Amino acid sequence: MSSPTTENRPGQTQNRSHDKTIKKPTSSALRGAIQLGIGYTVGNLTSKPDRDVLMQDFYMVESVFMPSEGSNLTPAHHYPDFRFKSYAPLAFRYFRELFGIKPDDYLYSICNEPLIELSNPGASSSWFYVTSDDEFIIKTVQHKEAEFLQKLLPGYYMNLNQNPRTLLPKFYGLYCVQSGGVNTRMVVMNNVLPRAMKMNYKYDLKGSTYKRRASRKEREKSSPTFKDLDFQEMHEGLHFDHDTYNALIKTLQRDCRVLESFKIMDYSLLLGIHVLDQSAKEGEEGQAGGAGGRPVAHRVLYSTALESIQGDGKAAEAMTTDATMGGIPAKHKDEKLLIFLGIIDILQSYRFIKKLEHSWKALVHDGDSVSVHRPGFYADRFLKFMSTTVFKKIPALRCASSKRKRSSIQALRSASQELLSSHKEEKKEERRDRLGRARSLASLNGQAPGSCQRLDRATPPLGLYRAISIATTTSSSSLATNNQDHEAKFKSSGDVSQSTSSLLSASSGLKDKDDGTVLDVYL
Repeated sequence: MSSPTTENRPGQTQNRSHDKTIKKPTSSALRGAIQLGIGYTVGNLTSKPDRDVLMQDFYMVESVFMPSEGSNLTPAHHYPDFRFKSYAPLAFRYFRELFGIKPDDYLYSICNEPLIELSNPGASSSWFYVTSDDEFIIKTVQHKEAEFLQKLLPGYYMNLNQNPRTLLPKFYGLYCVQSGGVNTRMVVMNNVLPRAMKMNYKYDLKGSTYKRRASRKEREKSSPTFKDLDFQEMHEGLHFDHDTYNALIKTLQRDCRVLESFKIMDYSLLLGIHVLDQSAKEGEEGQAGGAGGRPVAHRVLYSTALESIQGDGKAAEAMTTDATMGGIPAKHKDEKLLIFLGIIDILQSYRFIKKLEHSWKALVHDGDSVSVHRPGFYADRFLKFMSTTVFKKIPALRCASSKRKRSSIQALRSASQELLSSHKEEKKEERRDRLGRARSLASLNGQAPGSCQRLDRATPPLGLYRAISIATTTSSSSLATNNQDHEAKFKSSGDVSQSTSSLLSASSGLKDKDDGTVLDVYL
């Protein structure tokens, strides 16, 4: 078994105490060895035919010795002799193809220009190198982390096949440089925060509160990386529109469940905030279109934050000329922002040593506030903090929507009231017309020849029915005794009968009214 990853300064002896930290190299030998080794192994892969990835491909290791004077297979170089190892080369080739990375573009980004060293604000003692085109990050990892990533590859392969839109790290290669008895392992990943876009604020968020504040030394840097407690003091939350917020939270939920299934914890959300208004005031000196921008010729699919939550493969081509460089639009108070983010440090499994660390911290502090925790609890706390404290929906859109709803309801109520009032007026007009027609009909029937005499207002309704009965009897007896006047008598009797029927129907229709109203109708 190889020793833990260390790197000695020139002229120093090797540390025999199995130091677990990675010391900063002081020469360009390591970076030169990385470029030479990747150039050889990736170029050698082009001669191998494409085929499906098999289970044994995840555990294969290819090794090549590269002496300084060169050999039949390797070129000569001016660095010390070293051995270069490539882990699961066929599997990582598939991952690069899945993200649209061609071998020539991959080699051009890593090997064409010298690697740029970045500072590390974290506590992992890892060191970072970025390619000159700002596309890839090379991070040194410990032996346990490299071993865990190799075991993780089959599940990682399955997850990427199901959904390449993810905020999880995108791994493009796992390598090891062995020189002078020292192993330096590194992983090639996507670059979350582009150097060509100035980050006004940077945060490393875990959702915990124990020791989650940037140190004084970190705050004194020109571009410090703040933590959870700093975010709560400096920002009241980043506001997104409804669709963007839902897409972002859905992506985080899916990624956290994947990490939980792998029993991974202690990961972070790397968050970069670019203030558009502040950049406009400063004139964007050297930022837009300057050196270090992402070339359009070999853009990586799903490489930006916006593509990771909304991209469908075709979106990458449409966003290559976007001045926002794939940042997610957001707001904070009156400021317009661009958000760059990604989940980092996922190579921490909940092993025995982590369980001991959580148990010890839980005795001294609140067990739920420390960063090290069981994967299920860690994922729930992480999601709650991100969805309620860090990311929020724009309240203005919600208020405007509710106002529109209230105005539409009020308009509907007023329209319904107008309809009901007009309907009532029509009913009243119809009632008046019926009463008028009834009065006219009763008046005409009261003046017809042979009908009963006019009734006085004081005459009760019983006299009215008695008069009608007498008139009907008289008309019938006259018709039986005089056959010669049959036609005239029959006409008179018909008029009286018709009058009687009209009066009775009108009287029955108004029986609910008072007696005075009935008399007024017939008078």
